[in-house]
Amino acid sequence: MTADTDASRPRGAVAEVFLAFLRLGFTAFGGPIAHLGYFRTEFVDRRRWLTDRAYADLVALCQFLPGPASSQVGFALGLSRGGPLGALAAWTAFTLPSALIMLAVASGLSLMDGPVASGALRGLKAVAVAVIAQAIWGMARSLCPDRERASIAAGAAILVTLVPGSLTQVGVILLGGGVWWLLGRGDTGDDGDGLHLRLPRSAAIAFLGLFFLLLVGLPVAVALVWHPVLAIVDASYRAGALVFGGGHVVLPLLQASFVGPGWVSSDAFLAGYGAAQALPGPLFTFGAFLGAASSVGPGGWAGALIGLVSIFLPGMLVLLGTIPFWDQLRRRPGARAAMAGVNAAVVGLLLAALYDPVWTGSIHGPVDFAVALGGFLLLAGWKTPPWVVVVLAAAVGAGRGYLGV
Repeated sequence: MTADTDASRPRGAVAEVFLAFLRLGFTAFGGPIAHLGYFRTEFVDRRRWLTDRAYADLVALCQFLPGPASSQVGFALGLSRGGPLGALAAWTAFTLPSALIMLAVASGLSLMDGPVASGALRGLKAVAVAVIAQAIWGMARSLCPDRERASIAAGAAILVTLVPGSLTQVGVILLGGGVWWLLGRGDTGDDGDGLHLRLPRSAAIAFLGLFFLLLVGLPVAVALVWHPVLAIVDASYRAGALVFGGGHVVLPLLQASFVGPGWVSSDAFLAGYGAAQALPGPLFTFGAFLGAASSVGPGGWAGALIGLVSIFLPGMLVLLGTIPFWDQLRRRPGARAAMAGVNAAVVGLLLAALYDPVWTGSIHGPVDFAVALGGFLLLAGWKTPPWVVVVLAAAVGAGRGYLGV
């Protein structure tokens, strides 16, 4: 990571960031692991904003932190490209499409019903397999070029598959770095990765302080002076702050906070969660649905905005609070060497996720496999833009639904 200066940033970067992430907000189906694949294709392969090594470093950092990992990666990419406004543009653009749909669902609109829509969603889930497979293939070629690092990646994939869970994910990342360091391997490359994530340490400490202040202070404030808006902010913030390992882990926390006290019915909660899984963009936009559908608070668009910002805020605060210390650590020769093993382990994590939940949740027959394989061929062989592949897969799925096959 290099020093971040206005001169190092291209003009129009914020607009560029917004448009790039807006397109991904409409087309990035398949959940957080698939999003990482879409991001790599767009920003490493196509736009060349950063190297594979820098991207894997960033993914590893976000895997360690609480919150929505893919949204944190996108936020950091926007920060690197366009500064604070770029970070805000990346988050807004990537989140906005699914958040608006979740607001519509909470308002009672029936979306994604019928065989044609269901078939389109099935095609989109299948093409997510192709996106992730291409990302793994490209990352493995640059991050696992020898048998030792290939073994670390394979070992990480096996461990995470056999013992699933967020603790295992963090453990294999640490183990990968430790193994490479114990092998006595030196640094494996320079630091000229083009990723600008420099923040003053004083600002980082302030962000971390705000993260913990809200985490501890909001429940106290709700207990002392109960207010519906404050209660929604507290429930959403606490869920976003205590989640490791992906968006799906937030489900029980939100269910206890919203269904438990009767703010949202169980049927509505499950319907909203199902809709969130079927949409592009981050799963955390489920917070917009809960804020809009809740019987406490303002409801509607105001409730959706409160729920949305509250659930994302802790993950972004802890990311901003960690960046300077991470940047300093990764510059040390020993840490740079260990990062080679960490990056290989990240490839293994993606490989495990390709099997479960992506493959197991998307490939249910030969046609699904054919869609995934065709998508991979278009992406890897013909270098077709991902959004074109996504549209084609949706069209094939919609045709299957219309024909009833």
